[in-house]
Amino acid sequence: MSFSIPLTPQAPINRMNPNSLNKTFATFSRALKKDRYIESIKAHFQLLPSYRRFPNNEEFRREIKTRDLYNFRSRSYWLRRLENKDRKERVLIDEYTIEHILPQNENLPREWQEALGSEWKQVQETWLHTLGNLTLTGYNSEYSDRPFIKKRDMKGGFRESPLRVNKGLGILESWNENTIKNRAEELAEEAIQVWNLPLLPGEVLNAYRKHPDEAQAYSIDDHSQLATEKPMRPLFEELRKELLSLDPCVTEEFLKLYIAYKAETNFLDIVPQASALRLSLNMKFHELQDPKSIAQDVTGLGRWGNGDVEIKLTSLEDIPYVMGLARQAFEKQMGNGENNL
Repeated sequence: MSFSIPLTPQAPINRMNPNSLNKTFATFSRALKKDRYIESIKAHFQLLPSYRRFPNNEEFRREIKTRDLYNFRSRSYWLRRLENKDRKERVLIDEYTIEHILPQNENLPREWQEALGSEWKQVQETWLHTLGNLTLTGYNSEYSDRPFIKKRDMKGGFRESPLRVNKGLGILESWNENTIKNRAEELAEEAIQVWNLPLLPGEVLNAYRKHPDEAQAYSIDDHSQLATEKPMRPLFEELRKELLSLDPCVTEEFLKLYIAYKAETNFLDIVPQASALRLSLNMKFHELQDPKSIAQDVTGLGRWGNGDVEIKLTSLEDIPYVMGLARQAFEKQMGNGENNL
Protein backbone atom coordinates (compact mmCIF):
# COMPACT_ATOMS: atom_id res chain seq x y z
CA MET A 1 0.00 0.00 0.00
CA SER A 2 1.60 3.28 -1.09
CA PHE A 3 -0.74 5.90 0.25
CA SER A 4 -1.01 7.57 3.64
CA ILE A 5 -3.93 8.95 5.57
CA PRO A 6 -5.66 12.33 5.99
CA LEU A 7 -6.61 13.14 9.55
CA THR A 8 -6.79 16.78 10.36
CA PRO A 9 -8.16 20.06 9.04
CA GLN A 10 -4.85 20.42 7.23
CA ALA A 11 -5.88 17.51 5.04
CA PRO A 12 -4.15 18.45 1.77
CA ILE A 13 -0.77 17.54 3.23
CA ASN A 14 -1.89 14.60 5.36
CA ARG A 15 -1.26 12.03 2.69
CA MET A 16 2.27 12.20 4.12
CA ASN A 17 1.31 11.47 7.75
CA PRO A 18 2.37 7.95 8.85
CA ASN A 19 1.84 8.60 12.56
CA SER A 20 -1.95 8.49 12.61
CA LEU A 21 -2.43 5.04 11.10
CA ASN A 22 -3.65 3.31 14.24
CA LYS A 23 -6.13 6.06 15.10
CA THR A 24 -7.62 6.12 11.62
CA PHE A 25 -7.82 2.36 11.19
CA ALA A 26 -9.68 2.15 14.49
CA THR A 27 -12.43 4.44 13.21
CA PHE A 28 -13.49 2.18 10.37
CA SER A 29 -12.57 -1.31 11.56
CA ARG A 30 -16.24 -2.28 11.57
CA ALA A 31 -16.56 -1.27 7.92
CA LEU A 32 -13.44 -3.17 6.87
CA LYS A 33 -14.15 -6.08 4.55
CA LYS A 34 -11.62 -8.82 5.21
CA ASP A 35 -12.10 -10.36 1.78
CA ARG A 36 -11.53 -6.96 0.11
CA TYR A 37 -9.10 -5.40 2.54
CA ILE A 38 -7.30 -2.84 0.36
CA GLU A 39 -10.44 -1.97 -1.58
CA SER A 40 -12.43 -1.23 1.57
CA ILE A 41 -9.61 0.94 2.97
CA LYS A 42 -9.50 2.97 -0.24
CA ALA A 43 -13.27 3.33 -0.20
CA HIS A 44 -13.19 4.59 3.37
CA PHE A 45 -10.64 7.27 2.51
CA GLN A 46 -12.54 8.42 -0.55
CA LEU A 47 -15.81 8.67 1.37
CA LEU A 48 -14.53 10.59 4.38
CA PRO A 49 -16.65 13.75 4.70
CA SER A 50 -15.81 17.42 5.19
CA TYR A 51 -12.25 18.38 6.03
CA ARG A 52 -11.46 14.75 6.91
CA ARG A 53 -11.69 13.74 3.27
CA PHE A 54 -8.73 12.56 1.24
CA PRO A 55 -7.32 15.52 -0.75
CA ASN A 56 -7.17 15.38 -4.53
CA ASN A 57 -3.89 15.68 -6.43
CA GLU A 58 -4.26 19.37 -7.19
CA GLU A 59 -4.84 20.24 -3.53
CA PHE A 60 -1.92 18.10 -2.46
CA ARG A 61 0.37 19.59 -5.12
CA ARG A 62 -0.53 23.14 -4.12
CA GLU A 63 -0.09 22.63 -0.39
CA ILE A 64 3.11 20.61 -0.39
CA LYS A 65 4.91 23.35 -2.33
CA THR A 66 4.19 26.06 0.23
CA ARG A 67 3.90 24.34 3.63
CA ASP A 68 6.64 24.49 6.29
CA LEU A 69 8.08 21.02 5.87
CA TYR A 70 11.21 21.60 7.91
CA ASN A 71 9.15 21.77 11.12
CA PHE A 72 6.89 18.92 10.00
CA ARG A 73 7.23 16.32 12.74
CA SER A 74 7.66 13.49 10.21
CA ARG A 75 10.18 15.25 7.99
CA SER A 76 12.53 12.26 8.06
CA TYR A 77 9.66 10.18 6.69
CA TRP A 78 8.83 12.38 3.69
CA LEU A 79 12.50 12.86 2.79
CA ARG A 80 13.10 9.12 3.01
CA ARG A 81 10.12 8.35 0.82
CA LEU A 82 11.10 10.90 -1.84
CA GLU A 83 14.71 9.78 -1.92
CA ASN A 84 13.87 6.07 -2.07
CA LYS A 85 11.05 6.23 -4.61
CA ASP A 86 11.40 3.16 -6.88
CA ARG A 87 14.74 2.20 -5.28
CA LYS A 88 15.47 -1.44 -4.50
CA GLU A 89 18.69 -0.48 -2.72
CA ARG A 90 17.44 2.02 -0.17
CA VAL A 91 19.39 5.03 1.02
CA LEU A 92 19.55 5.39 4.81
CA ILE A 93 18.86 9.06 5.20
CA ASP A 94 19.73 8.95 8.90
CA GLU A 95 23.30 9.35 7.70
CA TYR A 96 22.42 12.76 6.25
CA THR A 97 21.09 16.03 7.62
CA ILE A 98 18.61 18.51 6.20
CA GLU A 99 20.20 21.33 4.24
CA HIS A 100 18.59 24.71 3.64
CA ILE A 101 19.98 25.68 0.25
CA LEU A 102 19.04 29.28 0.99
CA PRO A 103 20.50 29.58 4.52
CA GLN A 104 18.50 30.15 7.71
CA ASN A 105 20.78 32.94 8.93
CA GLU A 106 18.69 36.10 9.42
CA ASN A 107 21.80 38.12 8.60
CA LEU A 108 22.38 36.71 5.14
CA PRO A 109 25.80 37.34 3.61
CA ARG A 110 25.87 40.01 0.91
CA GLU A 111 26.27 37.44 -1.88
CA TRP A 112 22.96 35.87 -0.91
CA GLN A 113 21.17 39.20 -0.61
CA GLU A 114 22.32 40.16 -4.10
CA ALA A 115 21.26 36.78 -5.52
CA LEU A 116 17.76 37.12 -4.04
CA GLY A 117 17.27 40.78 -4.95
CA SER A 118 15.94 43.75 -3.03
CA GLU A 119 13.13 41.69 -1.46
CA TRP A 120 15.58 39.13 -0.13
CA LYS A 121 14.14 39.21 3.39
CA GLN A 122 10.62 38.42 2.22
CA VAL A 123 11.90 35.67 -0.08
CA GLN A 124 13.77 34.08 2.81
CA GLU A 125 10.78 34.27 5.17
CA THR A 126 8.40 32.85 2.55
CA TRP A 127 10.42 29.97 1.12
CA LEU A 128 13.05 29.07 3.73
CA HIS A 129 11.41 25.93 5.16
CA THR A 130 9.48 24.86 2.07
CA LEU A 131 9.91 21.88 -0.22
CA GLY A 132 11.92 23.66 -2.92
CA ASN A 133 14.59 24.92 -0.53
CA LEU A 134 15.18 21.73 1.47
CA THR A 135 17.46 18.86 0.62
CA LEU A 136 19.78 16.26 2.16
CA THR A 137 23.53 16.37 2.58
CA GLY A 138 26.40 14.89 4.52
CA TYR A 139 28.25 18.22 4.29
CA ASN A 140 25.95 20.53 6.21
CA SER A 141 28.66 22.11 8.34
CA GLU A 142 30.90 22.60 5.30
CA TYR A 143 28.11 24.25 3.33
CA SER A 144 27.28 26.69 6.15
CA ASP A 145 26.14 30.02 4.65
CA ARG A 146 28.31 29.76 1.55
CA PRO A 147 26.95 31.18 -1.72
CA PHE A 148 25.09 28.73 -3.92
CA ILE A 149 27.87 28.39 -6.49
CA LYS A 150 30.34 27.37 -3.78
CA LYS A 151 27.87 24.84 -2.38
CA ARG A 152 27.50 23.51 -5.89
CA ASP A 153 31.18 23.22 -6.82
CA MET A 154 32.96 22.42 -3.55
CA LYS A 155 34.16 18.94 -2.65
CA GLY A 156 31.01 17.01 -1.76
CA GLY A 157 28.90 19.77 -3.29
CA PHE A 158 25.71 19.45 -5.27
CA ARG A 159 27.57 18.53 -8.50
CA GLU A 160 28.95 15.42 -6.80
CA SER A 161 25.88 14.45 -4.79
CA PRO A 162 24.59 10.90 -5.44
CA LEU A 163 21.22 11.67 -3.88
CA ARG A 164 18.12 11.87 -6.06
CA VAL A 165 16.72 14.80 -4.10
CA ASN A 166 19.73 16.81 -5.28
CA LYS A 167 19.14 16.02 -8.94
CA GLY A 168 19.45 19.13 -11.09
CA LEU A 169 21.11 21.32 -8.47
CA GLY A 170 24.53 20.74 -10.00
CA ILE A 171 23.65 22.46 -13.28
CA LEU A 172 22.03 25.59 -11.89
CA GLU A 173 23.86 28.91 -12.08
CA SER A 174 21.97 30.64 -9.26
CA TRP A 175 19.53 30.07 -6.43
CA ASN A 176 16.64 32.48 -5.99
CA GLU A 177 12.86 32.60 -5.64
CA ASN A 178 12.26 31.27 -9.16
CA THR A 179 14.61 28.31 -8.81
CA ILE A 180 13.08 27.43 -5.44
CA LYS A 181 9.61 27.45 -7.02
CA ASN A 182 10.76 25.41 -10.01
CA ARG A 183 12.35 22.76 -7.82
CA ALA A 184 9.23 22.65 -5.67
CA GLU A 185 7.16 21.96 -8.81
CA GLU A 186 9.41 19.04 -9.75
CA LEU A 187 9.43 17.54 -6.27
CA ALA A 188 5.68 17.99 -5.94
CA GLU A 189 5.19 15.83 -9.02
CA GLU A 190 7.40 13.19 -7.44
CA ALA A 191 5.40 13.44 -4.21
CA ILE A 192 2.12 12.80 -6.03
CA GLN A 193 3.56 9.55 -7.34
CA VAL A 194 4.81 8.53 -3.90
CA TRP A 195 1.57 9.41 -2.06
CA ASN A 196 -0.81 8.47 -4.81
CA LEU A 197 -4.56 9.00 -4.60
CA PRO A 198 -6.41 5.74 -3.73
CA LEU A 199 -9.06 5.96 -6.44
CA LEU A 200 -11.74 3.37 -7.04
CA PRO A 201 -14.14 3.10 -10.01
CA GLY A 202 -17.49 4.78 -9.38
CA GLU A 203 -19.46 1.55 -9.44
CA VAL A 204 -17.15 -0.01 -6.81
CA LEU A 205 -17.20 3.07 -4.59
CA ASN A 206 -20.98 3.28 -4.80
CA ALA A 207 -21.29 -0.13 -3.14
CA TYR A 208 -19.69 1.34 0.00
CA ARG A 209 -21.90 4.43 0.20
CA LYS A 210 -24.68 4.71 2.74
CA HIS A 211 -27.88 5.22 0.80
CA PRO A 212 -30.92 7.17 2.01
CA ASP A 213 -33.15 4.14 1.64
CA GLU A 214 -31.14 2.31 4.28
CA ALA A 215 -33.50 3.39 7.07
CA GLN A 216 -32.39 3.41 10.69
CA ALA A 217 -33.82 0.69 12.85
CA TYR A 218 -35.08 3.31 15.32
CA SER A 219 -36.44 6.84 15.10
CA ILE A 220 -37.43 9.70 17.37
CA ASP A 221 -40.81 7.99 17.81
CA ASP A 222 -39.09 5.20 19.74
CA HIS A 223 -38.15 7.66 22.50
CA SER A 224 -41.27 8.35 24.52
CA GLN A 225 -39.68 11.26 26.39
CA LEU A 226 -39.30 13.08 23.05
CA ALA A 227 -42.94 12.86 22.06
CA THR A 228 -44.32 16.11 20.65
CA GLU A 229 -46.25 17.00 23.79
CA LYS A 230 -43.37 16.24 26.20
CA PRO A 231 -41.33 19.17 27.66
CA MET A 232 -38.00 17.73 26.47
CA ARG A 233 -38.94 17.79 22.78
CA PRO A 234 -38.26 21.54 22.16
CA LEU A 235 -35.00 21.31 24.10
CA PHE A 236 -33.93 18.30 22.07
CA GLU A 237 -34.82 19.94 18.75
CA GLU A 238 -32.75 23.02 19.56
CA LEU A 239 -29.78 20.97 20.74
CA ARG A 240 -29.81 18.62 17.74
CA LYS A 241 -29.87 21.66 15.42
CA GLU A 242 -26.74 23.02 17.08
CA LEU A 243 -24.97 19.66 17.04
CA LEU A 244 -25.65 19.00 13.37
CA SER A 245 -24.41 22.48 12.47
CA LEU A 246 -20.99 21.81 14.02
CA ASP A 247 -19.73 20.41 10.73
CA PRO A 248 -21.18 18.76 7.59
CA CYS A 249 -19.57 15.49 8.65
CA VAL A 250 -21.70 15.21 11.80
CA THR A 251 -24.47 12.60 11.55
CA GLU A 252 -27.33 11.63 13.83
CA GLU A 253 -28.36 8.06 14.61
CA PHE A 254 -31.35 7.01 16.70
CA LEU A 255 -30.66 3.91 18.75
CA LYS A 256 -32.95 2.03 21.10
CA LEU A 257 -31.84 3.77 24.29
CA TYR A 258 -30.06 6.93 23.14
CA ILE A 259 -29.34 9.17 20.16
CA ALA A 260 -25.78 9.24 18.85
CA TYR A 261 -24.00 12.15 17.18
CA LYS A 262 -21.02 11.04 15.15
CA ALA A 263 -18.17 12.34 13.08
CA GLU A 264 -16.07 9.25 12.56
CA THR A 265 -17.51 7.67 15.69
CA ASN A 266 -19.73 8.89 18.55
CA PHE A 267 -18.56 12.14 20.13
CA LEU A 268 -21.84 12.83 22.00
CA ASP A 269 -24.84 10.73 22.99
CA ILE A 270 -28.21 11.90 24.32
CA VAL A 271 -30.34 9.84 26.69
CA PRO A 272 -33.80 11.50 26.91
CA GLN A 273 -35.26 11.63 30.40
CA ALA A 274 -38.51 13.05 31.78
CA SER A 275 -36.98 16.27 33.08
CA ALA A 276 -33.57 16.47 31.40
CA LEU A 277 -31.45 15.39 28.48
CA ARG A 278 -28.55 13.35 29.81
CA LEU A 279 -25.51 13.90 27.58
CA SER A 280 -22.44 11.70 27.37
CA LEU A 281 -19.26 13.22 25.93
CA ASN A 282 -16.83 10.72 24.48
CA MET A 283 -13.66 11.98 26.18
CA LYS A 284 -11.79 11.66 29.44
CA PHE A 285 -13.11 13.81 32.27
CA HIS A 286 -9.75 15.42 33.00
CA GLU A 287 -9.50 16.58 29.37
CA LEU A 288 -12.63 18.72 29.57
CA GLN A 289 -12.45 22.47 30.13
CA ASP A 290 -15.59 23.18 32.17
CA PRO A 291 -15.37 26.53 34.02
CA LYS A 292 -18.91 26.21 35.41
CA SER A 293 -18.28 22.65 36.65
CA ILE A 294 -21.60 21.32 35.36
CA ALA A 295 -20.12 18.04 34.07
CA GLN A 296 -19.77 14.89 36.16
CA ASP A 297 -17.08 12.23 36.04
CA VAL A 298 -18.77 8.88 35.37
CA THR A 299 -15.60 6.91 34.71
CA GLY A 300 -16.24 3.26 35.43
CA LEU A 301 -19.95 3.74 36.07
CA GLY A 302 -22.56 1.93 34.04
CA ARG A 303 -24.24 4.39 31.68
CA TRP A 304 -25.85 4.33 28.27
CA GLY A 305 -23.69 6.29 25.89
CA ASN A 306 -19.96 6.64 25.34
CA GLY A 307 -17.33 8.47 27.34
CA ASP A 308 -16.46 9.47 30.89
CA VAL A 309 -18.26 12.84 30.96
CA GLU A 310 -21.93 13.29 31.80
CA ILE A 311 -23.96 16.50 31.57
CA LYS A 312 -27.63 17.10 32.36
CA LEU A 313 -29.28 19.70 30.15
CA THR A 314 -32.57 21.12 31.42
CA SER A 315 -33.03 24.53 29.79
CA LEU A 316 -32.62 26.29 26.46
CA GLU A 317 -30.51 28.97 28.16
CA ASP A 318 -27.79 26.41 28.91
CA ILE A 319 -27.38 25.23 25.31
CA PRO A 320 -24.66 27.75 24.29
CA TYR A 321 -22.45 26.70 27.22
CA VAL A 322 -23.17 23.01 26.70
CA MET A 323 -22.30 23.36 23.03
CA GLY A 324 -18.90 24.70 24.09
CA LEU A 325 -18.36 21.44 25.96
CA ALA A 326 -19.73 19.34 23.09
CA ARG A 327 -17.38 21.07 20.67
CA GLN A 328 -14.44 19.94 22.77
CA ALA A 329 -15.46 16.30 22.33
CA PHE A 330 -16.00 16.84 18.60
CA GLU A 331 -12.66 18.57 18.09
CA LYS A 332 -10.82 15.96 20.12
CA GLN A 333 -12.17 13.26 17.84
CA MET A 334 -11.26 15.30 14.77
CA GLY A 335 -7.72 15.76 16.04
CA ASN A 336 -7.81 19.57 16.05
CA GLY A 337 -4.66 21.10 17.46
CA GLU A 338 -2.46 18.18 16.48
CA ASN A 339 0.45 19.07 14.25
CA ASN A 340 -0.34 16.37 11.71
CA LEU A 341 0.09 18.34 8.55
